[in-house]
Amino acid sequence: MGSIPHSDPPFVEFLRKETWDWAPAAERTEIVGGGFRLCDVLFRTNASGRGMIKQWVTAAIFVALAETATAQVARFEVIPISSVTLSDVDFLAGQKGGQPVTIAGELRLPRGGTDKLPAAVLLHAGGGMGGTGSAIDGWSRELNQLGIATFAIDSLSGRGMVSASTDQMQFGRLNMAVDAYRALDRLAKHPRIDPNRVAVIGFSRGAQSALYSAMNRLYQTLGPANNLRFAAHIAFYPDCTTSYLNDTDVSDSPIRILHGTSDNFNPVAACRAYVERLTSAQKNVKLVEYTGASHYFDAPAFRTPVILKGAPTTRNCHLAEADDHQIINRDTQKPFTYGDACVERDPTIAYNESANSQARTYVRAFLTDVFQLKP
Repeated sequence: MGSIPHSDPPFVEFLRKETWDWAPAAERTEIVGGGFRLCDVLFRTNASGRGMIKQWVTAAIFVALAETATAQVARFEVIPISSVTLSDVDFLAGQKGGQPVTIAGELRLPRGGTDKLPAAVLLHAGGGMGGTGSAIDGWSRELNQLGIATFAIDSLSGRGMVSASTDQMQFGRLNMAVDAYRALDRLAKHPRIDPNRVAVIGFSRGAQSALYSAMNRLYQTLGPANNLRFAAHIAFYPDCTTSYLNDTDVSDSPIRILHGTSDNFNPVAACRAYVERLTSAQKNVKLVEYTGASHYFDAPAFRTPVILKGAPTTRNCHLAEADDHQIINRDTQKPFTYGDACVERDPTIAYNESANSQARTYVRAFLTDVFQLKP
């Protein structure tokens, strides 16, 4: 039995209360309209048996399409991904093992046809995928309108987690980089995706992995097969407080960091220092700062600022990878823990209309250039 995995159109609230089964393959009907296609027609299951409600579903679908036409999505696919869960110490030490786990990603194709599309792997923040008004939702829509497929990776549910915001030690801070590599492997096998035009974009915790997935030593440990590399790395308000060994030995692909100057979760100062080191190493990197913008400045769900009660921040910590690959607190010269005195709590997250608008303009232009999109 299956439930309806969508929450945007109003009619879905009714559908959520009902029990459904997928039509047998021989009975499936394609519904085509407005550039959209639904291949699996739903059947309602009740005590008297299964009766097809094709007319009602068709009408509901076209209501949804009319309301979501600006999203420019021709097809949704939920794709399982085989990944591993491992600690940062093991990952940094070059261990290729870990606890096998199956996660999933939502692929959105912006148009039908058979042509190869550019794509962006999206890595969520510590709170998970989010819903309407989240960064994942907003950027999926934005990129789809640009003709770019999006593959939003859920790194939490398959690991039995709902959120990592208040407990950052549930899995490695860099573990989502492994998920991103495995996502690129899956996209490379998809008939509609151009594997040489795939970017990775991350937000907050996901941004840390989007950023450091460019490190060659991580790529050499658990990177994608066939020498595939991300065409670009885009990190929204990442945590840059940790200095890793050889962290300026990165991919030749462009790296872009978008950050708010008023971010008190992951302050921009640490990213400035990292960008300076990358620049000195002659890497293709740029930090774009938005004056007055806070953490999650691109998520309209937080038009009213929210204090994340209990959420830890390393904003006043100075961390580094030691020779044994442990992350140490440079002030104490001991292994870092979230019980260290430098750790503070209760950061603020808030949407910023101006910063969001500027960031969308910047990313659209940047990816248009990287992917060589036609106007």
